[in-house]
Amino acid sequence: MARARALTATRPADEGPRPSGRPRDAALDEAIILATRRRLVERGYSRLTIGDIAADAKVGRPTLYRRWSSKFELVVDALDYGFRKQHDMYELDLSGLEPRAALVEVVRRLDPTYFNPDAMVLMGNFAGESMHTPELLEVLRKHAVEPRVELVQSVLTRLQHRGAVREDIDKCTIATLCFGSYLAAFYRGESEVDLAESVVSVLWPVVEKKPGTR
Repeated sequence: MARARALTATRPADEGPRPSGRPRDAALDEAIILATRRRLVERGYSRLTIGDIAADAKVGRPTLYRRWSSKFELVVDALDYGFRKQHDMYELDLSGLEPRAALVEVVRRLDPTYFNPDAMVLMGNFAGESMHTPELLEVLRKHAVEPRVELVQSVLTRLQHRGAVREDIDKCTIATLCFGSYLAAFYRGESEVDLAESVVSVLWPVVEKKPGTR
């Protein structure tokens, strides 16, 4: 309850309840969302203010509060915007790919910067904020980490059905290692290498199902 009160405390008391039934301006909503995402990269969550976002989007504060009741709610929506944009990259047609090439392709899709070049900075900002606002880290786990881990697991399962990958592998650990390699490469300053090919070159001899094995 204390957290909920803190998250809504930034809404002016004289605003009253948000009106219902008013048509939403999609272009205006997107301008606010994009302004929020830019500010998150530049300043992080704790230093982000509704006033800054309103100024960047060229709208008044009441316009924002009619759409989002708090800064946290707006930030979650801004993150979801990016995650929704990434949804299509998780739809993989592997029918024309050899098993190893299929694994390379799915690992390539794990790159946080595949869609958003600022993704690594955003993730670092939220990790730094986790002590004060753990809800942000949970949103990141749910929408950015878990879908990527599940994507690798599902592809490995499909490759097992094709008889190309061993049945006894730990798919969750493999998926976690693949995703974590992008974070490690970023901090080592090696983000420009073809990481997907490098990772699969190490993993494939381990996961490949050899003739005559289970």
